[in-house]
Amino acid sequence: MSDVPVSDTVGTSVQPLFQLRDDPVGLTIIDPLERSQYSIGTTRPVTPQPVPVEEFDAPVGAVARIRTDRIEFPFVISAYVRDESGELIAAVDYEKEVTLPSGEYYIELTTKVKTYLRVESSVTFEIRGDEFHISFGDEVAIEIGARSDHTRPAGTVTTTTDPADVMAAVSTFGSALKTFSPERSFPTLRGHPPVVEFGDELRIPDDLQPPETGITIEVPPEYEFVFPVVPLAYYLGATVVPGETPRIVTNRGIHSLDHPERGFEGEVARVLKQTLFLDCLVRTEGLYRVELHEREQVGSMLDLDFESLYDASLAEQLDAYLDVPFSLIEDELPTWRLTLQLTSEAENVAQLPYVLRDLPILDVKTRNREAKSAVASPTAISEFTRTTETNPTYPSSPIPDEQYVLPSDTDTLEHAWLGNGAPVGGNKLIPSGFEHRLDREESADDAKITIVCNDPKMRAEYQDTLYGNRDRLPFDVTVEQNCSTAELRNHLREPTDFFHYIGHVENEAFVCHDGLLHPADVGDIGVDMFLLNACRSYVPGKRLVEAGSVGGIVTYSEIGNAGATVIGRTIARLLNAGFPLRAALSIAKRRRLVGNQYVVVGDGGIQVVQSESAPTIFFVEPLGGDEYEFRMRMFPTSRNPIGSFAMPFLDGVERYFLVGGDRPTFTLTGDELQRCFGLAETPVMYDDEMRWSSEIDIRRDLS
Repeated sequence: MSDVPVSDTVGTSVQPLFQLRDDPVGLTIIDPLERSQYSIGTTRPVTPQPVPVEEFDAPVGAVARIRTDRIEFPFVISAYVRDESGELIAAVDYEKEVTLPSGEYYIELTTKVKTYLRVESSVTFEIRGDEFHISFGDEVAIEIGARSDHTRPAGTVTTTTDPADVMAAVSTFGSALKTFSPERSFPTLRGHPPVVEFGDELRIPDDLQPPETGITIEVPPEYEFVFPVVPLAYYLGATVVPGETPRIVTNRGIHSLDHPERGFEGEVARVLKQTLFLDCLVRTEGLYRVELHEREQVGSMLDLDFESLYDASLAEQLDAYLDVPFSLIEDELPTWRLTLQLTSEAENVAQLPYVLRDLPILDVKTRNREAKSAVASPTAISEFTRTTETNPTYPSSPIPDEQYVLPSDTDTLEHAWLGNGAPVGGNKLIPSGFEHRLDREESADDAKITIVCNDPKMRAEYQDTLYGNRDRLPFDVTVEQNCSTAELRNHLREPTDFFHYIGHVENEAFVCHDGLLHPADVGDIGVDMFLLNACRSYVPGKRLVEAGSVGGIVTYSEIGNAGATVIGRTIARLLNAGFPLRAALSIAKRRRLVGNQYVVVGDGGIQVVQSESAPTIFFVEPLGGDEYEFRMRMFPTSRNPIGSFAMPFLDGVERYFLVGGDRPTFTLTGDELQRCFGLAETPVMYDDEMRWSSEIDIRRDLS
């Protein structure tokens, strides 16, 4: 096998690779930095040849040329076809077959690695079962371009801890925007904001100066006012300056950022949600002229000239958007992905650049509430628990040396905590996790997963295939039992995408048959992500993140073995289906009383495997006869975040929906539902029980 082109570095990004496949024949497209890949089939062996990137009009990092008469994708995707001038001439999605006459076409594909095709030929698109085929008039030359979604900070801004200087520093975040058109609602057109460092004076490089968008945000120079407006300032390319009253000032108007019911933070969140939502509607006048459900629902009620707004300045768009009554659009908004609750320490501003592409809602907490009772073990655990208290050599571990905090209830799909304190549920953000994610070494190998079970009584957690059962996603899975301290140390040092530990933790160390292994005694950690399914694994998990990992799932206290087995298996399957760490835990913990004892540490937005589209839960209710009520809940990810759209491949559905939360309800027949289940491995909620689509026979299980 060979990789084309050779992995080389341009600037700070490693470029995608094209790897030959022998059986079946075809090509694998790899993003080595995001550890993501997918394969395509061809009718005969191909020989990819490198093509200069500058000869390819679409924004890509590497291009290869092959010759074939057909390309087969072993999954269903969408395609956007443009002519040589860039005009969108076809959006291929729900139709079973689309044929275009001979011509020169650029074809944008919704694959895990962003991919474009350039071809001069007639083209036919077909959906065959759960596959997507593109056929050409004859064997022709096809150029395949790919780009990585991985982004790095464009530079570094230095600030003091003075709030006025911090305001100037966060004003530079908009310099990372790649466009000021409504298309910046797509995350690929929002770059990584600059890194923030602290020093003895404010220093902003010339190339990181705030953009001139004509938008200013005024707030009092106090962190509880500065932090909440940071995502909004980033998205608007706005300058943040001191002012007595929170407000947005444009060259045409003033908009208050206070509200009698929502308050300051609630109003900031409203403006962010409303602006992005209306950008998504207006962008259908531009590069992506698709049928969008949300525009169909509210477009006629809004006094907006969508066509004119598309070409208006950002400030003019904002003024028009904020004249729209929120009540007209509120019910159609997607459910936001993330609420980030944080303390008001100045140091927290240094972590904000790493989460801004998700456009989180920021909620500043000036006073923590204790919640020890919420994480206490159940009062009566008569079953075997994952402790070794019967062994006097290993006394029970202490609880974390942090104050428990109970984050406020939110209406977002995920929540995270930044600052002092150990949150109940959600995600404890650790700065080093973000840094390690940026510094991950590139790899074109199959995803590597290591399972270590250090207690034979717990084998039920990994029996059967937990990982790698997705037919078209390669995994290299290693299972080890009863490891010694030396063996476990080697596993933690070895580069690994995901490490699943099943066993015991005592005195903040892993229990092995020959003693304890403390994370501090391992050295450099090679594990990217992990699940430490053991009692009181919070502190060891934090140590792994501090020493090299990106993020993982851990526990605060004792957990019953039966409950831990269910949680562990459920999390494993959700991660295998493409859910990020935070979302996987939020879903899994609803199944057992022990859910609150689990928490994510580090960067909880990361995925073990990339999914072709936003990971989804199906909700099914019988209606009688052969009809079922069907609803989807889509979970945004870094690859498909808020602002993305998707089309459910259901008969009769001919429009896109914005990603995020519950989508409208459909009525399906049993056969239609079975076909839907066959498209992907997806959790299904039926009769308040979670099942898996690949294991359901409609006639047998749901009738």
